[in-house]
Amino acid sequence: MRAIVRNTYGSPDVLELQEIDKPDVTDDEVLVRVRAASVNRADWYTLTGTPYVGRTQLGLLKPKSNRMGVDFAGTVEAVGRDVTQFRPGDEVFGGRSGAFAEYVCVREDRAVVPKPANVTFDEAAAVPVAAITALQGLRDKGQIQPGQKVLINGASGGVGTFAVQIAKAFGAEVTGVCSTRNVDLVRSIGADHVIDYTQEDFTRSDRRYDLMLDVAGSRSWSACRRVLNPQATLVIVGAPKGNRLIGPLSHIVKVRLAALRSSQKVVFFIAKFNKADMAVLRELLEAGKVTPVMDGRYELSEIADALRYMGEGHCRGKVVITV
Repeated sequence: MRAIVRNTYGSPDVLELQEIDKPDVTDDEVLVRVRAASVNRADWYTLTGTPYVGRTQLGLLKPKSNRMGVDFAGTVEAVGRDVTQFRPGDEVFGGRSGAFAEYVCVREDRAVVPKPANVTFDEAAAVPVAAITALQGLRDKGQIQPGQKVLINGASGGVGTFAVQIAKAFGAEVTGVCSTRNVDLVRSIGADHVIDYTQEDFTRSDRRYDLMLDVAGSRSWSACRRVLNPQATLVIVGAPKGNRLIGPLSHIVKVRLAALRSSQKVVFFIAKFNKADMAVLRELLEAGKVTPVMDGRYELSEIADALRYMGEGHCRGKVVITV
């Protein structure tokens, strides 16, 4: 099968499209013929090996795994003898390392669920990492409630576009922060209010919020706290690239330390894949409450170009890879 392979850290130039062995399906796994995948900010960090602190998990001098990609959507080609939930021909989507390839094997009890009929493979592949981050950030860490005022800083990117829609699905009043060119987009996916950060400083607004999901990480704690209610929660899911040693962690640590004595809560987390949350996302897609926003499609052979574009930091929604 064709797959994207790399044997060292570096720029997108280190990626190669190679022929490798198709994975063998074990008793509890399903073999999926990948039809589409998508790129995420985490793929950039995995590719470059930065920040260096991340290499404690990825591999110190070279990557432990030469494969890349997580999001996938495709068709089940084979199932293990113990698998009961899927059969060949089923259309599915989910998350599994090594997704930049023609095939992936994933355990039946892990993050793989049926693809809704009203969603294309490209749309489904755009969902997993970004949407599960938005869901867990708002629901689990932010404890979102109907009627709350929610601010999404960085509302036009992958996580942000899902966060706006998921917050609306939970019954919140949503304000999105984005640049001028994305104002209409953020409004079109359901934001009640949109702030163009090039024209207005959202931290100087008269509005007060019960929950803020910070994807951009563009403002300090002292600035953000001005627009948060006394018992509000700030959930950090993104931050500037920072230095090569600790990268985004520098901003995250600064904010958390500055907020230690505040009545407002600051939470940072990294999303974790699970089947139950993938099922929640499936229901939201099927009900039309969430529609993936896509900013370009690339072929598997063009993965380096896709990552370069994503790495520039101006994506509107997700970049999709057609396999």
